[in-house]
Amino acid sequence: MNYSYKGKILISTPDISGDIFSRSVVLVIEHNENGAFGLILNKKNSQMSSKFKNFFDFKIEVYDGGPVENDKVFFIVKGKKVTELYTEITPEFYLTEDIENIISHVLSGELDINDVKIFSGYSGWTAMQLDSEIQKKVWTVVEVYNLDYTLPNDQTLWKSIMQNLGGEYLLWANSPEDISLN
Repeated sequence: MNYSYKGKILISTPDISGDIFSRSVVLVIEHNENGAFGLILNKKNSQMSSKFKNFFDFKIEVYDGGPVENDKVFFIVKGKKVTELYTEITPEFYLTEDIENIISHVLSGELDINDVKIFSGYSGWTAMQLDSEIQKKVWTVVEVYNLDYTLPNDQTLWKSIMQNLGGEYLLWANSPEDISLN
């Protein structure tokens, strides 16, 4: 492995259809010689959102981080570090699994729920698997600056990034979800 995609955004090509990665925007949290770990930023999970409503008195969105270990919960948090157990994504954002501290700080008002994004599961790749998928053009790697990872995103994020890439990506952005209908 000569290059790390850590901190980059992966945009799925329209060739991926019918699974969780169809029209996905994935933030790569870690990428090294052992493999890669990321979270899908734009796929809401209504079933997990309902379960989390039991913890809070207000509506909360949970996102599908990916197809691996859906029983695990991850948080991307903006700003104040309220736990010692975290991985820095950027100086402004970090990732943690410390559910007790996050919920406690949200309920006490020390952490604004709008500065937290909750994920069920993650996206994972074995050694060199992500590199191979990128080489096969399953993913487009994008440098995205000033993206707020905690914003509530949906499919408009995928389309917006595709449109900003221009060229053939503009065509993909406007293609139907089922490309066989095109």
